[in-house]
Amino acid sequence: RKQATDYSTSSSDEELESKPSLTHKAKRALRKRRKLEKETKQLIKQEELKRLHKAQAIQRQLEELEERQRTLEIFGVELERELRGEADSGTKDENQMLHEWFELVMEKNKLMRYESELLIIAQELELEDHQSRLEQKLREKMAIDDSLKDEMDLNEEDEI
Repeated sequence: RKQATDYSTSSSDEELESKPSLTHKAKRALRKRRKLEKETKQLIKQEELKRLHKAQAIQRQLEELEERQRTLEIFGVELERELRGEADSGTKDENQMLHEWFELVMEKNKLMRYESELLIIAQELELEDHQSRLEQKLREKMAIDDSLKDEMDLNEEDEI
């Protein structure tokens, strides 16, 4: 028995030694896999940066929008006072003031719609970022051999 075991062990060693191209191929495949992983990580970082820049642009637009809405609100309050006769309207007639007031209301509604659109885009970016993180986490989990995972790891992978 012992001789047979020794023989089988030495024959498998001889097979590995006689096929150096196999280890070379394995090394090459490993290098290729690492290169692919590195490229994937770079692409993920680029996508994250794009989303970050887009989110920053949206934030700036929301701030500008808020300032514009504040200005319109101040102007609207003053216009309403003039319409009620609480403030000096000067040379403006009531029709002109009503026209300005309706224009103001239309502009405010337009800004509110735009704000809603920006918030939807921001939420979309947030969801894309969350999806990207989940995909990365899943890739990391799937890279581990199933035989090394316990039930908790498998459940977590399924949940992701």
